[in-house]
Amino acid sequence: MTSGTLYLIPNTLGGSDAAPAVQLNAVIPQQVQIISAGLDYFIAENAKTTRGFLSLLKTVHPLAAPIQDIQIAELNVNTAASALPALLAPLLAGRDAGLISEAGVPAVADPGANLVRLAHQQGVPVRPLVGPSSLLLAVMGSGLNGQSFAFNGYLPTDAALRGKRIKALEERSRQEQQTQLFIETPYRNGAMLEALASVCNPATLVCVATDLSLPTETVVTQSAAKWKSALQAGKAPDFHKKPTVFLLLAA
Repeated sequence: MTSGTLYLIPNTLGGSDAAPAVQLNAVIPQQVQIISAGLDYFIAENAKTTRGFLSLLKTVHPLAAPIQDIQIAELNVNTAASALPALLAPLLAGRDAGLISEAGVPAVADPGANLVRLAHQQGVPVRPLVGPSSLLLAVMGSGLNGQSFAFNGYLPTDAALRGKRIKALEERSRQEQQTQLFIETPYRNGAMLEALASVCNPATLVCVATDLSLPTETVVTQSAAKWKSALQAGKAPDFHKKPTVFLLLAA
């Protein structure tokens, strides 16, 4: 029996509440929308978010089934590795499925990568689809080195450990001329920028990219010294509780 295809479905970066149909069309290609609408089995980081995506999708395309009849299995950071074969079983039986992240592209800074690896091991075709990636959009808009960059996930929440990690990434950036990317829980964005402004060399370039692909998007790159002056003047970015990517490139 021929197995189904595992489609890697990009989601909007702002969630369905922040993305009317016009926003969907702006960031998700039509062919991707059509493929997504034709699926009745999704493996999702968050089932509620996926239902929101499907609700948005059905305003422009008929769905394969009513949303309540579409199967949505969750795969998140709490999913045990032993549960992955069951998620893949419908595909081995010939059913197509969509792997979808809570925001952006799946399997990048996302727990879906392990399922994709298992799909390859089992001979299941994997088809990544085009859509918004906050990491690539941030690199594009930063003006920093787009030839060499590294994503480092979340930095430590402890202030001392975070400072040490920033210094280590800055030194790596200096030695390799490599842009360093990382993210933070949105309500801690302010603490992250304060740490970058105070720990980094004054000439190090720091980019703050917020609400990428949304109407409220902002991308600002300036030296750590200028960020420090702005914060001291009470001119912090409007990024509290907003998804943000941080980038640095040592001078």
